Amino acid sequence: MTDIGDWELLEEVTEYDTPWYEGGYDRLRQPDGSEKEYYWADLPPAVVVVARVDADVIEDDDGGDGDHLLFVEQYRPTIRETHLELPAGIVEDGESYTTAAARELEEETGFRPSSTALLQEYAVATGVLRHDRAVVYAEGLEPGERELDNNEFLEVRTVPVAEALERAREQPANDSTLTALLLAKEEGLL
Repeated sequence: MTDIGDWELLEEVTEYDTPWYEGGYDRLRQPDGSEKEYYWADLPPAVVVVARVDADVIEDDDGGDGDHLLFVEQYRPTIRETHLELPAGIVEDGESYTTAAARELEEETGFRPSSTALLQEYAVATGVLRHDRAVVYAEGLEPGERELDNNEFLEVRTVPVAEALERAREQPANDSTLTALLLAKEEGLL
């Protein structure tokens, strides 16, 4: 295993700064003495919410009985596709992951959780991103105040808990939803 001391940071360069992220590269001296530029994008932390809602609180999309998970369906301009995703968003300065999850859930879906639990925090795409993400489980949902951002055009969907992972695996699938549901399943929450 290579020791971190075998690597030397020679220069850190930010090439662009956008409202969403910074991008640039680090020039490093590698363990063999050669130099190389490693490119990165630095994004703020984010949270993905696995939100369980009692059937009596919602009008479900499928007419079925039992508990459901809340999803949002939205067009993603970056990849030009519409995705069925779990609610998610950026963690604001000073917020914990669970506080951000409750806020994002209410803003995107109009439901406020009575309890939240952090399932996992992890680094995303470490070969190119400086980005941490967390998965939060939310339950005890009650109607709240929906307040979409000016770039959010999404529809709230419900999926029966027993079908959630299968639905998330349908194309087009995305990493944050699959990861969150697999973690929730591993924790015995699905």
